[in-house]
Amino acid sequence: MFVSLWEWQSELDGSLVAASPDEIRRQVCEYADGDRREFDLDVSYPDTFTGRVMAAMAEIPRGETRTYGDLADALDTAPVAVGQACGRNPVPIVVPCHRVVSADGLGGYSSGGNDRLGLKKRLLDLESR
Repeated sequence: MFVSLWEWQSELDGSLVAASPDEIRRQVCEYADGDRREFDLDVSYPDTFTGRVMAAMAEIPRGETRTYGDLADALDTAPVAVGQACGRNPVPIVVPCHRVVSADGLGGYSSGGNDRLGLKKRLLDLESR
């Protein structure tokens, strides 16, 4: 399923979220408008390394970031592996992979089409207010 955030489209795997597509879109819209600070959606994490990274990302508080290295240390793995798992996050925005940055900049982002880093920066700016 696709959700809209400002001028970007983001693909989410709705099968991992225990809510209707309409409810997911409603909450994402409220989040983008600044009317929602946290999602009230139950997400199923895959029983994989990516699922472990998703669970770690979900623990990062709004308005804060962690580096790929921070998560790698917590998960006893390499920063590159964390970055690859972030890129495979099937529910970006809801599971906030945008809160994971490189040690010297934004890093990458798996959502947002041709302007992925623009979306990541906008999400981080939204949460820093």
